[in-house]
Amino acid sequence: MHEDRNPQAEQMGDESMARNLAHQAQAIWPQEAPLFDRYGLDGALRILDLGCGTGEITRRLAQRYPQAQLVGVDILEGNLALARRDSTAYAERIEYAQGDAFALAYSDASFDLVVCRHMSQAVPDFPLVLKEIRRVLRPAGWLHLLSEDYGMLHMPVIAREDGPFDPDAFWNRNAVAYLDSIGCDGRVGRHSPALLEAAGFTDIAMDFLTVDTLRVARPTFGGILRAWRDGYTGVLAQASQRPEAAVRRDFDSIIHAIETPPHYAVWHVPVVSGRRSA
Repeated sequence: MHEDRNPQAEQMGDESMARNLAHQAQAIWPQEAPLFDRYGLDGALRILDLGCGTGEITRRLAQRYPQAQLVGVDILEGNLALARRDSTAYAERIEYAQGDAFALAYSDASFDLVVCRHMSQAVPDFPLVLKEIRRVLRPAGWLHLLSEDYGMLHMPVIAREDGPFDPDAFWNRNAVAYLDSIGCDGRVGRHSPALLEAAGFTDIAMDFLTVDTLRVARPTFGGILRAWRDGYTGVLAQASQRPEAAVRRDFDSIIHAIETPPHYAVWHVPVVSGRRSA
């Protein structure tokens, strides 16, 4: 068990994260929303958005489930302040609370649906979070887990003055190395079905959302990478023992390729779902 359960607090609290979450929601939600039909949920539900950040998805869930009561939990009060500011239209149905995903302040069997997005790669000991999620789910309740995997970003090899630059290698040598250094799993997406099974979930399914330069507007896709660059250049440089200027240049090369036709780039985003046994 790791002592620091929020090793990315600085990055998660940076202003770049709010930009990142907005661009990610814009890029991903149109494909993700239909997956919720699988769960067959409706009516006066209780929904937990765990690691809700600035509430981008909490608000979309409120639209998707118009009779539901929702709770958005995040460890950073700064994110919650932004979420509350932008969620006044749903003030009667959304409650935002500061909380620890490893020790949720809710009774057993409190929620019909738990949504957890973009968090599994950001915390160490994620199986302990799954244990808490299962605890607060009602029997037959569903977990909807968007679980990133930095081996699932694929961009073209880019010609540069110093030779060909391979973005796929960049993610493995920098992002995965950084996450390893803080006890997190940069490839947790591919591991998530097995993690859910080990945690006692049933009816496990794996879907992939495709964020690419054909389905998503290039400025939106590029905006995700700009936010990553602005929030993570320093720590990636430290983990890979490279100059910050070199890491930033790599990000800029990737962003240019994403935003400039006819280059093609794709990010496969795993979504894993599972049910608490009745």
